[in-house]
Amino acid sequence: MNRRAVKLLFGLVAILLVRCVQPAPQSELWRVGSSNRSQEASSVAATPLPATFLPPTRSPGKMIQTPTPDAARLLPTPRLQEEQYILQPGDTLGKVANRFQVSLDQLIQANEIANPDLVSVGQVVMIPVPSPQPPGPSFKIIPDSELVYSPASITLDVFMFVKSAGGYLSTYREVIDEQTYTGAEIVLKVARDYSVNPRILLAVLEYQSKWVTELQPAEETLEYPLRYYDFDRSYLYRQLNWAANQLNRGYYLWKVNAFSHYSMSDGGMTPADPTINAGTAGVQWLMGLLYDRQGWDLAVGENGVFATFSQLFGYPFDLRLEPLVPDGITQPEMQLPFEVGKIWSFTGGPHAGWGDGSAWAAIDFAPPGGGYGCVLSDEWVTAVADGVIIRSELGVVIQDLDGDGLEQTGWTVLYLHIDSSERIPAGSVVKAGDRIGYPSCEGGVSNGTHVHLARRYNGEWISADGTLPFVLDGWVSQGTGVEYNGTLNRDGAVVEAWDRLVPQNQISR
Repeated sequence: MNRRAVKLLFGLVAILLVRCVQPAPQSELWRVGSSNRSQEASSVAATPLPATFLPPTRSPGKMIQTPTPDAARLLPTPRLQEEQYILQPGDTLGKVANRFQVSLDQLIQANEIANPDLVSVGQVVMIPVPSPQPPGPSFKIIPDSELVYSPASITLDVFMFVKSAGGYLSTYREVIDEQTYTGAEIVLKVARDYSVNPRILLAVLEYQSKWVTELQPAEETLEYPLRYYDFDRSYLYRQLNWAANQLNRGYYLWKVNAFSHYSMSDGGMTPADPTINAGTAGVQWLMGLLYDRQGWDLAVGENGVFATFSQLFGYPFDLRLEPLVPDGITQPEMQLPFEVGKIWSFTGGPHAGWGDGSAWAAIDFAPPGGGYGCVLSDEWVTAVADGVIIRSELGVVIQDLDGDGLEQTGWTVLYLHIDSSERIPAGSVVKAGDRIGYPSCEGGVSNGTHVHLARRYNGEWISADGTLPFVLDGWVSQGTGVEYNGTLNRDGAVVEAWDRLVPQNQISR
């Protein structure tokens, strides 16, 4: 009996839809212990930095220059009239207030709701016109390259930095998916997964709890180090996952002019200044979810996260690398991620590359046969281009297309939900069409066997429905404005994304 047949005996629960969302591993806190992976990862982090990626620095004694203002963005226009909305399944008043960018208190008062926890599906609520508020500051906190897991991040050895800082983070241990991680390993894992710069994660953690520099931080921060009090987001790993996802959400929504106000922790709304950069918008978005307007103004001003970052790493704009994605860049030639002669299903149009806050960088393909749900497949996911496998773990395979072995530079491709059995090891050099592994549900919460495919350039998630087309064997991805919906188009032929096997989503090489 072969390997796949043996595994089939154990079975997997079949579920009807094919979707993938951010990973949600089980986590347990440890205060003592050690991990061999910290030494292994440290050796990777210490890879010599190519001179071409060193950030510009000021000469000693030269004055710090204020960042050049960005051109004002054309943000969504605030509503000028009231409107009605019918509550849908899953709605809360908080979600509705956020969607229509009004404060929760304003929504409750406009509808004379006695108990905001007692609303029902089908209930009609009046959406008031947003109350005028002073805009947020135009002060820039960090450059875009300090929010993204960019080439600039290579200059930081996370393990050495955390150890030398000597704070609680340097002694912290947590069990994730039955493996013990150090504090530094958790920071680096979250940075790599979400493609967020570890410096901004460390700066936010220090601003919120002093975990980086103080050996005995405040007792109330030990369970919720970012002071985000959600039972499902306790301890460092889940807190940082949430923060990285929100940093991404603000960053990528700002780049497509998709919001004009920030939500505050007390339900208030604050207009965004249109001249800030995307990196600053990401930090402002995150801090809005943690503070009311008064606390937010402090956190996003000169004495907030910016000051903490500067104390830890120096003036942030000395580290900037611009532009992260140069004008005129083109995608390398890529092919569909399965073998010639096979017919797969296009099951997911443009959607988030990781979590639900990043750019809609990913598209999904499911193998033929096997039925719905998390079933075993003998079909192979194949490399979309030539390159080097630089990470292979927990359902994740990362391929570096420029061959320098650095995840933060040039083009990289994420293959997610790759089965552990016969998954290609890190260090492998592959050609387009070489086998990567079997599709599965591994590597996150997925309810159907498939491969989730996404692109990054210099650490930035590249949208599958944006100005830099995602092209596979001549098929061009297009979105509809609704996540997971979309088409692949080639020479007049159209393949439509469906989350099940239907004639409209069949595609072959």
